[in-house]
Amino acid sequence: MLEVLGLTTGATAVYHVMLDHPAHGVDEIAAHCALTAVQVHEHLDELSRLTLVRASAERPGELRAVSPDIGLADVLAAQEAELAARQAQLAASRAAVTRMVADRAEHRATHGERLMGMDAIHARLERMGHGATTEALGSQPGNQRPEDLAASRPTDAEALARGIAIRTLYQDSTRNQPHATTYAHWLLSHGGEVRTAATIPPRMVIIDRREALVPIDPADNRKGALYVTEPGILAALLDLFEQAWNTAVPLGATHPDDPRTGLTATERELLRLLGSGLTDDAAGQRLGISSRTVSRHMSSIMERLGASSRFETGIKAAQRGWL
Repeated sequence: MLEVLGLTTGATAVYHVMLDHPAHGVDEIAAHCALTAVQVHEHLDELSRLTLVRASAERPGELRAVSPDIGLADVLAAQEAELAARQAQLAASRAAVTRMVADRAEHRATHGERLMGMDAIHARLERMGHGATTEALGSQPGNQRPEDLAASRPTDAEALARGIAIRTLYQDSTRNQPHATTYAHWLLSHGGEVRTAATIPPRMVIIDRREALVPIDPADNRKGALYVTEPGILAALLDLFEQAWNTAVPLGATHPDDPRTGLTATERELLRLLGSGLTDDAAGQRLGISSRTVSRHMSSIMERLGASSRFETGIKAAQRGWL
């Protein structure tokens, strides 16, 4: 059970034995877990790094297990801090990439070209897909148009049949779109990988880490796209994608509520966006949800906080460490 926190199976077993039998020494723990004394010491080192065991005051030279409500809370807090740092890094990377792509879109690149119109974009995507040899990465924020997904299926099917690894990022709101979830499950059934998050990078497709397609206008991908092969831009796009992928949740799994606040990932991100000064419409666009859904989420949060206004909600959320 504790493996999800980063513990190995052996360390988890040792920790349980120490909790159930506080007086057990290394030899007794080893016998109970069917391990050698050396293995027990290795697992104790692992538990020490996570501060789940500490020096015993009653038995010099031996360790005692830290109560789960304290030790595991510290582990969760450390992981939450790490996740927050990664999300901050992702936000900074997203801003840098957006600026880079916007600057690049002002003129025709030496190693790329501007594509105007959906026919030109689909034609380029088809050529990129047919030329793929190892992998295809995609970030698809916002609502997914049925016709765009239908246009992508033949290329994706051909690539998957050739053993191309496909990884796709969608927003959590996509889970509420039947046609999008149907397509995502089709990808999964054919060997692709799909993950979702409350917010993800701008729309992009990266093939074999050597060519990419990004929209000229992130707010409207139908205005045109920029095809790039320059290593500097590709490196930034790849870093942004991998950061987002590592914090996203596989389709089919559920986003656990924050154990400290009870907030979902979408609610937590919504509070952050509104707290940064975005309007309901702007926050909704970032999250891929309507302003009506934003209002519904905020009403739920206000009710949980016992707040009568958005201003009071912000104050109480900050006081509780939600912001």
